[in-house]
Amino acid sequence: MNTTESLKDYQHVRGLAIQSLFEIIEQSSEGTVIVDGDANIVWMNERYARRFGLKSAFDAIGQPCEQVISNSLLRQVVRNDQPILLDIQDTPKGPLVVMRLPIHDDAGKVIGAIGFALFDELRNLSPLIERYLSMQQELASTRSLLRSRQSKYNFAHFIGTSAATLEVKRRARRSASADSPVLLLGETGTGKELLAQAIHGASPRAHKAFVSINSAAIPHDLLEAEFFGTAPGAFTGADRKGRPGKLHIAQGGTLFLDEIGDMPLPLQSKLLRVLQEKEFEPVGSNEMIRSDVRVIAATSMDLEAAIKRGEFRADLYYRLNVLPIQVPPLRERLDDLPALSEAILEELRSQHELDREALALLAQHAWPGNIRELRNVLERAALLSDDLVLDAREIRAAIGTFSPVERRAAVEQIDGETFSAARKRFDRQVIGAALSACDGNVIETAKRLGLGRSTLYKKMVALGIEQSQ
Repeated sequence: MNTTESLKDYQHVRGLAIQSLFEIIEQSSEGTVIVDGDANIVWMNERYARRFGLKSAFDAIGQPCEQVISNSLLRQVVRNDQPILLDIQDTPKGPLVVMRLPIHDDAGKVIGAIGFALFDELRNLSPLIERYLSMQQELASTRSLLRSRQSKYNFAHFIGTSAATLEVKRRARRSASADSPVLLLGETGTGKELLAQAIHGASPRAHKAFVSINSAAIPHDLLEAEFFGTAPGAFTGADRKGRPGKLHIAQGGTLFLDEIGDMPLPLQSKLLRVLQEKEFEPVGSNEMIRSDVRVIAATSMDLEAAIKRGEFRADLYYRLNVLPIQVPPLRERLDDLPALSEAILEELRSQHELDREALALLAQHAWPGNIRELRNVLERAALLSDDLVLDAREIRAAIGTFSPVERRAAVEQIDGETFSAARKRFDRQVIGAALSACDGNVIETAKRLGLGRSTLYKKMVALGIEQSQ
C-alpha cells in the first residue's frame, strides 16, 4: 500500500472513529446540542429539548443557545476556541455535568461547538471528589509537616562579633555548601542545634526537612526503632502499618544527631553503614531503603576519650569528624554578652534593659550553663524586677550560685601574639592594678587613669574585668 492509499485509509478510519465516538456519547448522555459559528443551535436531541421544556428539538433550531439554555457557555467556546471539559450546568430539572468542545473545519477554523450533558446525578462524581479532597488534605498536611521540620534559625541568630564567634560562623558557612558530615563539639547550651539548623538553612537541602534526634533523651531499646523506623508488626505492640523512622522522614534533607556520644555501640555500627553505604533497613524488615540525608552530629562529650574507654567507635568518629566545628563556651566569648543579652530580652518580648554595672557583672560570671543559663538568668531577673532597668544587684540575685571567671597568670605566652591581643593584655593589667589601688572604686579608678566613668565601664565589660564588691 503506497503513502496516498495509507493516508486515505487513515482519514477513513479517523472519520469512523469520530462518528462512533459521537454516537456513543450522544446515546449515553443526558443530552447533546450543536451550535454554529454564531452560537445559534443547529441540532439538539429530543432528550435535551424536553429538559428545557420544548415540545420538539425542532423548536430550538436557529435560536441563540442562551435563549434555550440559560447561562450556556457554548458561545464562549466558539469565541475562544477553548474546550470546557467538565462543568456544572443548571437546568429547570436540576444540575447537569456537561462537556463543551469546539468544532473545526478541514482548515482548522472554528465553525461551531458541541455540548454534551454527561449525567445528571452529581453523586456519580462523589468518589472522584472525595479522592480529590483526600489528596488535597494529605498534601496540605505534608506541606504543614515539612514547614514545621524546616530550619527555624539562620546564621544571624548565632549572635556575636567576637573573634571566636566569627570563626565558628566562617567554618559553618563553608560547611553549608558541602554534603559531608559535620561534627559540632562544645558544651551544653552553646547553641549547637541552632548552628546545625543554620547550616541546613544555607545548604542546597534547605527546602527539605531538618530532623533532630537526641540519643541521650530516648531509651536505648527504643532508639533503633526511632532511628530506622519499623516494619508492620515488627514486634509486639508495634504499629500494624509500620512507622517511619527519623532517617526516612529526613530523606533529601538533614538529620541532626544530638548527643551522638550517648548512642549505644550496636546502633553506632548501623549508623556507620548508613554513612558508608547510603542505605538502611527498618526494624523487622528485610527491605533495604536507599538513604539520602546529610548528617550533622553534635556532642558535649570528649569523643577521643570515649574511644579510649571503648564507649565510642573509632571508625564512626573518623567518618563523622570530616568537618569539625568547635563551638566555644560563653566564658570564651564574653565580648558577645551585650548583644546576646539584648537579643534574649527582645526574644522574651521584655522592655527591660541592663545598666553598665549589670553588664559588668555578667562578664564576671563563668556561665557553666552557657547561653541557656544566660537566658534563664535574664528571664528570671526581668520577671522579678519592678524597674525596666536591671541593675547588678538584680542580676546577681538571678544568677544564684556565682562562678567567677578564672583569671590567667600575669606571665603569658608572647611569641606570635598579635598587637590587638597584647593591647588587651596591657589594658587589663593597667586597669586591674588601678582598681586594686583604689579598693575597687570605679569612680576613683577612672580619675586615676584619666578616663570618663562610662568609658572605664565599657573597657571593663569588654575586657571581662571584675569589679570588687
